[in-house]
Amino acid sequence: MTLYGGIEAGGTKFVCAVGTGPEDIRDEIRFATSTPEETIPRAIAFFRPYAAELAAIGIGSFGPIDPRLASTTFGYITTTPKPGWAQTDFVGALQAALDVPIGFDTDVNAAALGEHRWGAAQGLETFIYLTIGTGIGGGAMVEGNLLHGVMHPEMGHIRLPHDRVQDPFEGTCPFHGDCLEGLASGPALESRWGVRAENLPNAHPAWELESSYLADAIINFTLALAPQRVILGGGVMQQTHLFPLIREKVQRRLNNYLAVTEITEQIERFIVPPALGNRAGIFGALALAQQTFHG
Repeated sequence: MTLYGGIEAGGTKFVCAVGTGPEDIRDEIRFATSTPEETIPRAIAFFRPYAAELAAIGIGSFGPIDPRLASTTFGYITTTPKPGWAQTDFVGALQAALDVPIGFDTDVNAAALGEHRWGAAQGLETFIYLTIGTGIGGGAMVEGNLLHGVMHPEMGHIRLPHDRVQDPFEGTCPFHGDCLEGLASGPALESRWGVRAENLPNAHPAWELESSYLADAIINFTLALAPQRVILGGGVMQQTHLFPLIREKVQRRLNNYLAVTEITEQIERFIVPPALGNRAGIFGALALAQQTFHG
């Protein structure tokens, strides 16, 4: 049986796996993301015993990245704010050491691909996957293809209405301050309220504010891309009481402008958690490897 490798390269941790899909993981390792000089060789060492068996490796990486095959910096992590990782030739280092085809995309595009292959987006052609955690990112599939243009989507950095009377918080994004990530990521919640998100009670005013920002973002993405479904993953969305708050605000603020049953009558099926849970990223990396091998 053909084996594939997957790397979920997160800003906090790396997950590396070898297998064929959710029901067949032959080996797996996870470790903290430190410097490129320490982290990438650990990934290479994990895959080296399997190199002769691997058809391809898929990497879903934190970014921004350069996923354009024709680019001179294809495979690089580019202008990331993560210290030490800017302008890192991620794919080049793995290819030099392992000599296997490598698929490279954002962590959220990879997670979207995983949900399409095995999860909550099976049978859909156009959908969005958003992760709300240490950062906020978005991946999209449009008419059966992962969305790319001059680069990849950076949905976490859209600008939103920010009522500074209601919410005087300046935001945590080092590039934009009060973009979506700066206002609604896990670190933004902790910085604003002084408590980690998972320790805030359900009735805390943080969640009305959080659901408001996320609802506005979903409305913007829905108006732009007309997805068949929006999947919300990431650590913050482990607070499952957010889902009904977000759904209600999306419906109310759209005000029946989009008269489609998916939104007006089936909102619980339109805005959903990932079926693969916190495994969407690594399974998506394996799906990316399969896609790379099969073309």
